Amino acid sequence: MSTQRTTDVEFGWFIPTTGDGELIGVPPERKSTLDYMIQVAQAAEQAGFTFALIPTGGACTDAWVVGSAIVSHTQRLKPLVAMRPGLIAPVLAARMGASLDLVSQGRALINVVTGGSPIDLEATGDPLARDHDARYDRTLEFLKIVKSVWTNSINAATPEYRGRNEIYKDTEKTRFDGDYYHIENGASYPAPVQRPHPPLYFGGSSAAGKRVAAEVADVYLMWAEPLAWIEGQIAEVEQYLVELKREKGVERAVRYGLRAQIVVRDTEAEAWAAAHKIISKVDADGFERAKTRVTQTDATNQKRQNELWHQSEDTDFVIGPNLWAGLSAVRGGGAVAFVGTPEQVADHIIEFVDIGISSFVLSGYPHLEEALNTGKHVLPLVKEKLLQRQSGVSVGK
Repeated sequence: MSTQRTTDVEFGWFIPTTGDGELIGVPPERKSTLDYMIQVAQAAEQAGFTFALIPTGGACTDAWVVGSAIVSHTQRLKPLVAMRPGLIAPVLAARMGASLDLVSQGRALINVVTGGSPIDLEATGDPLARDHDARYDRTLEFLKIVKSVWTNSINAATPEYRGRNEIYKDTEKTRFDGDYYHIENGASYPAPVQRPHPPLYFGGSSAAGKRVAAEVADVYLMWAEPLAWIEGQIAEVEQYLVELKREKGVERAVRYGLRAQIVVRDTEAEAWAAAHKIISKVDADGFERAKTRVTQTDATNQKRQNELWHQSEDTDFVIGPNLWAGLSAVRGGGAVAFVGTPEQVADHIIEFVDIGISSFVLSGYPHLEEALNTGKHVLPLVKEKLLQRQSGVSVGK
């Protein structure tokens, strides 16, 4: 059994950048204006969440712009923003990450998004839009450069005022010669506040993705699945860590995270009713469009979500105790939901803690009210149960 302490487990929320409301699969009831997204972020901070995932791709408003706005209207909440290899140069990406870390006083978190939808990647001009494994090879090169630039920026003395061409005079330069990037004198300023660098969150359920995660990620993120499936993914990453040590002499540790939806009510019946209500207005055409959309991907994690949905059609999409894949019929990405009373959901979250998950990215509809609801009824209960376990006090039902 895991010996995770409460301080080891972190909870993040989600910033809706494409609209919000009680229902999905229909036009959103609320527009994602800047004021509304800031309101959601402030509610998440008030509720006890320590960070917020800002989505990327498709119709999402740019995560860096939203993240910068959020840090100026919160005190503690950390924005988890997307760094997209192949769509931005690595040294510039390092500068952006360090700048966000600086202006937020050390609150930047980086979500490395290699890509999932070939259509979206083609729309953004990625030449590897149809080459899944090559994108991960490129990502590894990209992150090696980013981390080197960050480290060298930290090692350099803070420069006094100099001309534009002298700003990097005392900075150790990054040199890299790979298949996708050639850097001769890579350097950046400012240095990140967090040392050695802002944490890198990384997702990708394929073998290629897991290998990259083992080599460079701080937190390996997965979309919620049954416990046994998640245990299997963790075991695979751990095996790649063993191989990394054996083949390259590099010893690393990776934390594990879970992206999930959450529907919590006073009774279990109310929770299931609320969960089904979320997709209650989707018509047959809407379901068909969603099915087509989520199958147009080469992302292994989305394929796993699709498989869960199909496997559970005969059980009303229940894939485990208080675990529901029903939203996968409409919503791509991390659609599996915890559904139940605060006690039930807290207990099942702790089951995932016990197999090694220490970072949870949660969301619910609408995000404003559900951030407060989850923060009031679930987070304190999880922390209390972990504290009681830590102190050896039995937790009653």
